[in-house]
Amino acid sequence: MLVRQLPEQVVNRIAAGEVVERPASVVKELVENAIDAGASRIDIFTDGGGRRKIVITDDGGGMTAPDLALAVDRHATSKLDDEDLLQIRTLGFRGEALPSIGAVAKLCIATRHGSEPHAWQLAVEGGAKGDVMPAALTQGTRVEVADLFYATPARLKFLKTDRTEAEAIRETVRRLAMARPEVAFTLAGEERAPVTWAAALPGAPGRLTRLGDILGADFRANAIDVRSEREGVVVEGYAASPALTRANALGQYLFVNGRPVRDKLILGAVRAAYADYLPRDRHPVVALFVTLDPREVDANVHPAKTEVRFRNAGLVRALIVHALKDGLSREGKRTAANSGGTAIASFRPAFTRPANWDWRRSPSYPIGLAPSFAGAAAALAEQDQATFDVGTPTADVRLDTLPPGDLLDRPLGAARTQIHETYIVSQTRDGLVIVDQHAAHERIVYERLKASLAKNGVQRQILLIPEIVELDEATVERLLSRAEELASFGLVVESFGPGAVAVRETPSLLGKTDAGGLLRDLAEHMEEWDEALPLERRLMHVAATMACHGSVRAGRRLKPEEMNALLREMEDTPNSGQCNHGRPTYVELKLADVERLFGRR
Repeated sequence: MLVRQLPEQVVNRIAAGEVVERPASVVKELVENAIDAGASRIDIFTDGGGRRKIVITDDGGGMTAPDLALAVDRHATSKLDDEDLLQIRTLGFRGEALPSIGAVAKLCIATRHGSEPHAWQLAVEGGAKGDVMPAALTQGTRVEVADLFYATPARLKFLKTDRTEAEAIRETVRRLAMARPEVAFTLAGEERAPVTWAAALPGAPGRLTRLGDILGADFRANAIDVRSEREGVVVEGYAASPALTRANALGQYLFVNGRPVRDKLILGAVRAAYADYLPRDRHPVVALFVTLDPREVDANVHPAKTEVRFRNAGLVRALIVHALKDGLSREGKRTAANSGGTAIASFRPAFTRPANWDWRRSPSYPIGLAPSFAGAAAALAEQDQATFDVGTPTADVRLDTLPPGDLLDRPLGAARTQIHETYIVSQTRDGLVIVDQHAAHERIVYERLKASLAKNGVQRQILLIPEIVELDEATVERLLSRAEELASFGLVVESFGPGAVAVRETPSLLGKTDAGGLLRDLAEHMEEWDEALPLERRLMHVAATMACHGSVRAGRRLKPEEMNALLREMEDTPNSGQCNHGRPTYVELKLADVERLFGRR
């Protein structure tokens, strides 16, 4: 076959396929251009999910007539001072956005530079460039894109519904608005009511304001300030406490030098930092901003600039994990049940009147009103009294038996009782606290295991008679292949013939434990591991499983001194607001909240 040169219009349409995937891609490129032009306000309007029309208006620097004529040519850009692609300090730099959009749609640009007496306008239709003409515009630039993909009809078949495309545009603008809180954004269109994000103050307060406006009041209420810096790399932003989670990772917003990205390394670091705080099926909400020398990051690895590559990826990952863990440790005693009124909502009374209800049988009915009802009222009184006869508490701590010292001023108060052999109820100076004894002790044991491992290794206890645990051969192989990792936590296992292992030593912290149940749980977790999972994370999985088996179980009756000792240990243990699986360890009710429940406020 003969080799031939493709026509310029075909070349432009092929290149446009890399940059313009959908209407949201057009919005992203044009808004980034507006930001790079120094705009303080950007208005976005779309129609038909961006398919019929997209209009972007900004108050940036604008362009002169010669610049406008050159801007729609391929590989023409004002974002590079020289040919050094390692010094990228702007969002756009390829010089492909405008010509790519003009190749597949009807593009019209009106712009006015401060040095020009009036604005200029240029139209590009299906790659055909028109003449620069005078226009009316006070300041900045107005870009209108109509009939997207009309020049490449095949691409239209791959677009989704107008509503779906409009939502993609909204998500794109949200991310750019998070990255630039100092810029005001307005998003409007046929598919939605107008949304405006006003310009925020510079610095951390303004950033949190913008994040709260976009992510909602729940994020603002649960936001934890995080920051870490080393070797010129700065990681800062806000992470939601474990009280606020989502079912997917779409609530994780990541920015590198002001550029929204989706980077697997950063997402993995976020997942590792939250591993001790959330259940497996829940994901955190974070907004992290990584700032570093442009020479240390390659923003040129993806045509849409949504991915980056770090020169020192290990340093960036370590800083993210450190920043998140440090912030979560500071707020470790904040529990999911203590946020957003969740606990109070659970206590709202709900009265349902029985179908056969008779007002004359109501306890409030005057008994002396009709003697014939006296017997019925007496019987009813006995039934009502029996309703409140729920038995004695599992353990009871009277006021006159409290230990010396005023424990009411401690964060978790003084233990008053244990109910259902599972929950400890304590009293604080201004409320009450309900503690899940198993979840609380599980976190305490877990943190002890981690501290012991980091300090001098986990202390072991040798079993007088090794415990033999029978398992299937595949499970035995998995356990024995990780024997060294298990030994680092004081759990020493050996092969005991086909389909069995012998447990010779166990961690001293666990005391007497069910070795068989522990090994089966560990084997189930190991089945999900792969070699890419870091050793540190594998060890933490082992520690978490051991902590669960070595904790005070629900159903165990505790003495008063044991309950108070558990509360004091919780106060001294980091991250004690959640157990290893992300469940809350306690619920706190302020006295004012209780009074509202009973109409006293």
